[in-house]
Amino acid sequence: MQPRLKWLANITTIGMLLVLLGGALVTKTESGDGCGASWPLCKGEWIPDEITPQLVIEFSHRAVSGIVGILVLLLAYWSWKQIGHIRETKFLAVVSVLFLVLQSLIGAARVIWGQSDYILAAHFGISLISFSAVLLLAILIHEIDKKFAADRLILDGFMKKNTVAVSVYAFFVVYTGALVRHTGASMICSGWPLCRGRLEFPGNLFEWVQMGHRFAAGLLYLWIFAIMLYGIRRYKDKPVIYYGWIIAFLLASLQVLSGALIIFTKLNLFIALMHALFISCLFGLITYFLLLVYRSRLNEMKNAGPPVNLSR
Repeated sequence: MQPRLKWLANITTIGMLLVLLGGALVTKTESGDGCGASWPLCKGEWIPDEITPQLVIEFSHRAVSGIVGILVLLLAYWSWKQIGHIRETKFLAVVSVLFLVLQSLIGAARVIWGQSDYILAAHFGISLISFSAVLLLAILIHEIDKKFAADRLILDGFMKKNTVAVSVYAFFVVYTGALVRHTGASMICSGWPLCRGRLEFPGNLFEWVQMGHRFAAGLLYLWIFAIMLYGIRRYKDKPVIYYGWIIAFLLASLQVLSGALIIFTKLNLFIALMHALFISCLFGLITYFLLLVYRSRLNEMKNAGPPVNLSR
């Protein structure tokens, strides 16, 4: 594989992570209106006269998103040309660009017309899908599948079904977490894991949003733990599954820990950004497992061979 294409894949993947963290920073610092109701310019100018911290954060996020958008387009085009023979390449290239455009449109609509919290909460999830597509393209470009013999992997029914189901559920959990941020429910509960240190029903919508996210995240954590145990028992000879789910559980643990620290540190900005980083990495890894499920089905079909004609 061309070294320049590998470098582009690396830079674009890191760039997409920066876009995700930048979006989280905009939300956490309430900088979404830093440039007023103007897009893509800031307050109708390239360089506004009055510079504020919120303006710098919002404008920087737009600038980084624009640069990374160009990189994603280049990566999609180059990947299509160089590794288009790999079955998943063209699909991932289209997804990476399509969801990046959709993410940008939602961001622009939020600035110009405003959007409900429920629509804005989908913004982070859409960005995650674009990031995951870029990450998977990078994995294909670096031929990681071949290095871990993942291109010949065959998974059993339990692992395939749970991988697909947990990936869908993980996206739902991501949405609930984004909803916590956009509805301003991050600090509605002073305790953790219970809202006020005792077991009781939430008393208002914000508490329902916060505790609903905690409950959903807790189930995801236990689900990943169960899949990890299964992978350790059944796939000791398959490093990509054995170590992959161990890493997934470690990322989930860091996600839970950082979520608790957000409460204990009273919404510390660094901790909040780490919370966004860990879920981005975890979701990207889970989408790679989805790719392995797809590969497994193809390998099963290859091993089955053509149907035998028994008629005489």
